[in-house]
Amino acid sequence: MPKQWVIPDIHGCKRSLISLIETQIVPSKEDMLFFLGDFVDRGPDSKGVLDYVMGLQDQGHSIVALKGNHEEFFVNSYDEEKEVKSFLFFKQANKSKAQWLKHGGEEAMLSFGTENMLDIPEHYIEWMRNLPLYHLLDKFVLVHAGLNFEIPDPFEDTQTMLWVREFKVKSYKIGFRKVIHGHVPVSLDFIDLTIKSPSYPFIDLDNGCYMSNRSGFGNLLALELDSMELKIQPNIDMD
Repeated sequence: MPKQWVIPDIHGCKRSLISLIETQIVPSKEDMLFFLGDFVDRGPDSKGVLDYVMGLQDQGHSIVALKGNHEEFFVNSYDEEKEVKSFLFFKQANKSKAQWLKHGGEEAMLSFGTENMLDIPEHYIEWMRNLPLYHLLDKFVLVHAGLNFEIPDPFEDTQTMLWVREFKVKSYKIGFRKVIHGHVPVSLDFIDLTIKSPSYPFIDLDNGCYMSNRSGFGNLLALELDSMELKIQPNIDMD
């Protein structure tokens, strides 16, 4: 029976991702790989992560890749960079880019080997732009950050799916499914609790892969949805 693996925020940690997939998961092409977004920023090789995931798709692996807030940040910064106008010798400020660079964008730019966003090949931008925001399974809703359960249809609030940090699940609004998300780094102990507690309405899988200097954090995880087996890959990018 094909397995279904959920992998949260990678944040430019390509070596850790490759080790997780190729030495721990070792997926067949019938297995599903679900990525919860935030492929880029903070870690050292955002470009390498994008190349690797797109390469898995090209090789015929079954992949669902969701958009995270860092993909949106990246794309918005790129779009604004294209739109800014030069006046005499002065260029208008790209406010989105200035914020993005402070939140991991600087590392992402280094991975592309350029200081000019417009040098980044556009197929990377379009791949990130076109990522879906959520994915429905029989028992689970996969989303990067969470859902807005204070409105009749939680799937109408796209910003919440990318950015929310706290939410209270009302499971009847999502077909009594469990929410699996990333976005907010939590400890391994808490992640283990949410996986092993059937009554818990959500599982946050983000262990802060790039936070390798913090006890209880700094791992890239993968959760198999049928067995609830958790694979733990220590970060090997931030040494």
